[in-house]
Amino acid sequence: MPEKAKSRDSPVAVVTGASAGVGRATARALAEDGYDIALLARGRAGLRGAADEVRQAGRRALPIEIDIADAEAVFAAAEQVRDELGPIDLWVNNAMLTVFSKVVDTTPEDYRRVTDVTYLGTVYGTLAALSQMREQGHGHIIQIGSALAYRGIPLQSAYCAGKHAVQGFCDSLRAELLHEKSPVRLTMIQLPAINTPQFDWTKSRLPKKGQPVPPIFQPEVPARAVVWCSKRNKRELLLGFSSAIVVWGNKMLPNVGDHYLARNGVQSQQTDQDEDPNRPHNLWDPVDADQDHGAHGRFGERAKTSSMLFQIERHHLLWLVILIAVLVVIAVGVGMGVLIQELW
Repeated sequence: MPEKAKSRDSPVAVVTGASAGVGRATARALAEDGYDIALLARGRAGLRGAADEVRQAGRRALPIEIDIADAEAVFAAAEQVRDELGPIDLWVNNAMLTVFSKVVDTTPEDYRRVTDVTYLGTVYGTLAALSQMREQGHGHIIQIGSALAYRGIPLQSAYCAGKHAVQGFCDSLRAELLHEKSPVRLTMIQLPAINTPQFDWTKSRLPKKGQPVPPIFQPEVPARAVVWCSKRNKRELLLGFSSAIVVWGNKMLPNVGDHYLARNGVQSQQTDQDEDPNRPHNLWDPVDADQDHGAHGRFGERAKTSSMLFQIERHHLLWLVILIAVLVVIAVGVGMGVLIQELW
């Protein structure tokens, strides 16, 4: 049952793809940070589970069962959120789809569906958020991106293209917001590999079961990054050294990346377990919509719970002081060594 709006005593956030994975962890983290949460996703049980976690954190939850590729439904959901929870302060576009398949084996329908959700779903969510945020004079949109927004890899061309498109869309929108001196903030967080349930329900034409390319992080890591970015006017965040290496390496040495991925990119995305070619997938409909899959996948033993690069980003002044102190110590040590040699 929807929760009736009450006097505005807390900010309101919308999270798409909130029933599992990064979206699930993000909704929980934002609720713990004091947000009332509207949860947009397809899986019924996952939505119920996510809503329960938000309420356990003492916040209001509004689960909305929706296909993010339906533009009219997205705009209607935004209006429902404003009516039942209040004006939207934060909108997190997280919903995505991918297909594990070589380009020559991927069908036009595959490409269309992944694009509709991963790219156009982000566009629709952004437009819905902007329709309210520009009017109310404040708001923050956070796009959950990927290092693959800058560097395409084999076997996931549809997803990589979708994230590339989101990155280009954000550059255009950001310039327009700056041009009109808009108070609406826009952030894109580029993720590394994350331990989510998607690898057990993604459509795949691979001979072996798919896996994220190590290093792998738990979904709570990007969730904490969303909370941190929500309090800042941050243009972009590269989460994890692996994301930074991929993005900057592709800028400087793209040919090296091509050849490296040609040798390693196919095998690194597959385990040694055989894939079932007939298993259900979530391209068109959620898998086990009545089962709550939670935030985590099956790679927990290999997944990191924190990112050193993010810690440096959060405490950059402290790290700068430490670096200066180390350099001073080195300089003093060198100076003392020279002085001793002179006296000797």
